[in-house]
Amino acid sequence: MCWLMSLLAVGIYRSFAYHGHIKVLKVVSVLITISDLLNEPQIQKLREILADGQFVDGKLTAGMAARRVKNNEEIQPSPELTERLNRIVMASVAQNARFRSAALPNRMADFIFARYQPGMTYGDHVDDPIMGGGKFRTDVSMTIFLNDPSEYEGGELVVRTPFGDQKTKLAAGSAVVYPSGSVHHVAEVTKGERLVALTWVQSFVRDASQRELLFELDSAREHLLKTEPDSGHAKSVDRSYSNLLRMWADV
Repeated sequence: MCWLMSLLAVGIYRSFAYHGHIKVLKVVSVLITISDLLNEPQIQKLREILADGQFVDGKLTAGMAARRVKNNEEIQPSPELTERLNRIVMASVAQNARFRSAALPNRMADFIFARYQPGMTYGDHVDDPIMGGGKFRTDVSMTIFLNDPSEYEGGELVVRTPFGDQKTKLAAGSAVVYPSGSVHHVAEVTKGERLVALTWVQSFVRDASQRELLFELDSAREHLLKTEPDSGHAKSVDRSYSNLLRMWADV
């Protein structure tokens, strides 16, 4: 049980900082990557559909503050096109255990498909807190990369965290999830074309530091249940994860 207490202590330490005698809640900005979320046939099908689509100014979907720093293009949505694109992506996202563990999804927005050509960028911003016409709260943002880094220069997703900037540029089909309240930007694309799919999640657990602790605990739980399912450690971690989720979940 000592290692379990250490894991819990790490989570608590990440959630709180002490300044003198005052306890201050810290916002934890954790990026979690998901390799091979989409396979090659899915990526190719998405790119074929996007190649035939019409892209429009990305400012049309930006909030008031973000509109000033947003310079990209997004596929012009239609009910039929949105259904086709989302059907391809959602099948893999819904079944991905790492995504479910990291995001604890309650509701998800339809995906937006964006491209960045040379000179395009998206400056520092925070994602809108409420989307879908007031239907859901954005807790977790996700970017799925649809082409390889070798196809463009620049275009890194940069998330500002208390530990410094975290830059992400992943292989086609891989994804990154991060708290929607994080200040982030997309670096200017200087050559080629960057293609991504974006969505936002209302999580069952709105607090980013709590989601991070649950993700780490779930990873430990999964390992123990595979390697020593009948051990006391496995049962203790499983019970602790379940009870923390029960304590923190919004349903």
